[in-house]
Formats: sequence, structure tokens, C-alpha cells
Amino acid sequence: MNELLESLHKVKQRIERYGSKGINEQDTKATLLQPVLRSLGWDVEDLEDVQREYKIRKQDKPVDYSLFLLRTPCLFVEAKALGENLDDRKWANQIMGYAGVAGVGWVVLTDGNEYRLYNSHATVPIEEKLFRTVRVVDDAAAAAETLLLLSKRRMQENEINVLWKAHFVDRQVQAAVRELFAATPDAAIVRLLAKKLPSLSPKDVRTSLQRASITFDFPIRPSFNRALPAGAGERPRKGARPARKPAAKGPLARLGIRRSEVISLLMQRGFLEAGSELAADYQGKSLTAKIIADGKVEFRGAKYASVSAAGAAAKQSVSGQFAATDGWSFWRVRDVAGQLVPISTLRQRLKAQLAGKPA
Repeated sequence: MNELLESLHKVKQRIERYGSKGINEQDTKATLLQPVLRSLGWDVEDLEDVQREYKIRKQDKPVDYSLFLLRTPCLFVEAKALGENLDDRKWANQIMGYAGVAGVGWVVLTDGNEYRLYNSHATVPIEEKLFRTVRVVDDAAAAAETLLLLSKRRMQENEINVLWKAHFVDRQVQAAVRELFAATPDAAIVRLLAKKLPSLSPKDVRTSLQRASITFDFPIRPSFNRALPAGAGERPRKGARPARKPAAKGPLARLGIRRSEVISLLMQRGFLEAGSELAADYQGKSLTAKIIADGKVEFRGAKYASVSAAGAAAKQSVSGQFAATDGWSFWRVRDVAGQLVPISTLRQRLKAQLAGKPA
């Protein structure tokens, strides 16, 4: 929290110093946005954490930043030049479209000062997908409270989806309650109160409600009472050794085969065919997807770059919440013998074949 606040105060100073002169989009990203992402625990130099100009397909327009958990995109960030009109619907429509294709549930639209957080998969009009709006120059501390939801640790904990659900429910209940106690009170409320107050007539109750000024206090901000998990949004202490990433192991890594190429290699080696159906069960629901010719996975008409991305999208279609997914164990497929096996089984057989062992 302290590191994030420090970054936001620096961002605020830069905006106040240079904002009137204008800051272009690239400088906005470099001087206003990336320091915030770092403070939220995202390593902007590690492609397994953050990728710039991210595309699902070659013909797609790129997203400025795609943030990853377990090599699966979980958050898109679209940045505009400082002072750009974020009310222009085309910006929100554009990034929401990207997220829909990629199966990404959360998107951020920002000009480095104002941050707008959207739930892209909420089945409501685009204006109602907006979850939070904060402005750094207005209140850096309040901005930090909301932006902490986007920290790597809290995205892993799925906290933003829990708060969205409460926000979504409260918003609907609040609207319904206000309607019940509008200038002309709902007849059901009048009857209920008249029943509880037998000495008063329905007319007395209705007249009293019309005189009353009734307010209902729903929380408009998330609660951050619990302590921030150790290390969330913080960089290692100066002089501390960075955690060493495990060395790549296995025949696939030694041959320079990337994870994204394994499906294509399985097809080349006859373990899979284009059009093969994938099956999974999640929370009592049966889900299907299929392998397509370019090695990607198609789920409900959308194409995904990996089995894990497709698995996360499939889970989200059931629960409404993003959950990082190991697609290799999540999806099952029929092998050449007709047996339904996890895709990870085919991967193991491929590794054995490449190592010259019996599959």
C-alpha cells in the first residue's frame, strides 16, 4: 500500500507539472501508468506477467497491456493520452470487444489520471459494466484503495469478483427499494404498514410516507479492513535476492518447443486432429470446446490462444467469475483408442515419443 501511494503521489506531481503542456499516449504509459502497474506487483519486463500490444489473432487490433496469471490473460488495460475524453463510447466498446474475444473478465480504461474499471462479462448495458472510477489528482489515497484490487495478489485471490457481486446486487436492491418508497408509495408497502399499525388507515400511512424523507445507505466503496496480504503490490527489499525461476525441464523445453506450440505438435504427430472435441465438467455443467486447425481452441464461437485460456472462459461462463485454469487437466479428449483422457495425457505421450521411450 505504501509503495502504491508513493507511486500515485509521484504520478500526481507529474500530472500537475506537465499536464497543462500535454502528455502524449506513449509518455502517459511510461511515466503515469507503468509505475502504478509495478507498484501493484506486476513485472512489466516479464512477458509471463505483462505483454504490450497483445493480440489474440494476427488480424486483431492490439490491447495496450495484457496482464497474466498462470500464463492466462486476466486483465486488459487500454491507455489513452492524458486528458483524452474517456466518455467517448468507442474506447469502452473497443476494449470490451477485445475482452469478449479473449475471455477476459476485467478491463481498465485510463488516461494515467482517471481509471475506469469494467466487468466485461456482466450481462448488462455497457454503462452498467462500470464498477469503479477513480482519479489520482482528486484523492491519491482513495485511488490507491480501488487500484489495489488490481494488484497481482488480489487478482489471484479473486477479490474484485466478490466485490462486484455485492455491488451488482446492492445496486438492484437499492433501485427497487427506492421505487417502493417513491413520491407515490407502493400499495404493498402501504398495506403492510397499515396491517402493523391497525390504529391507522391506509390513507394515513400513505400520507405519512409522502411526508417522510427516507434514505437507504448502501456502501458505495469496497471494504479494505483486512490487512493487505504480505508482499502484495510490493517489490523485493533492496539487496534481497530475487526468486529464481525454475529451469525449463523435459524434452519439449530442451527442443525449444513453447507451450503455445504443443497443440499444433500434437496434431502433427497424430495425437490430435483439427476439430477434435474437448469436454469438461464444472459445477455440475457439461462443457465442450474444439481444437481448430491453427492449434487454437474454440469455445462458444470465440477463439482462445491456449487450452488454459479456453478453460478459464468455460469456467467463467458457468460461475460468472474468472478463475485461472490449467486447461491441460481441465479438458478431456478422445485419444486414438477412443478413450476419454485429459489433454495432459497426450502431452505426456508426446514427451515420451520425443524422448524415444514407449508412449
